[in-house]
Amino acid sequence: MRVGVVSDTHNHLANVACIVEILNAAHVERVVHTGDITQAKTLHALAALEAPLVGVYGNNDLERDSLEAACSDRGFHFEDPPLEIFWHERRIVITHDPLELEPGALRGADVLLHGHDHRHTSERRGGTLVFNPGECAGHLKGHNAVGILDLARLESATVNF
Repeated sequence: MRVGVVSDTHNHLANVACIVEILNAAHVERVVHTGDITQAKTLHALAALEAPLVGVYGNNDLERDSLEAACSDRGFHFEDPPLEIFWHERRIVITHDPLELEPGALRGADVLLHGHDHRHTSERRGGTLVFNPGECAGHLKGHNAVGILDLARLESATVNF
């Protein structure tokens, strides 16, 4: 199973359009947003994804009423972090700021997906793959990225745009 991973889109709609195009072309089966959507119009733009979208809210997602309404309208599942899901026989923990995780939260987790710091991370911590695709809302072309997570191989990759 291939999963698209985005973070910190911060309402940058031109970048969101690129993200949608990249993830649709990659034929991902699911998409995860690790927070800092900022405004509902970003979720409306993400509705063009050909895969279901789930995610968590970040520290800049202050317009919760409109974000929750957009999620309801579009059939997206978002909640406060951490969100734990099981896909392809893998336990995945999704959070915005990994420093806010409770001690032991990753025990038995195959993957941690996060954002918040806008820095690409793909590393193993114990038996857990820790992945942040990095900058998604920057204004410098070529310095933005989305992630592709291969759950069968437990490998991550980034696509710059």
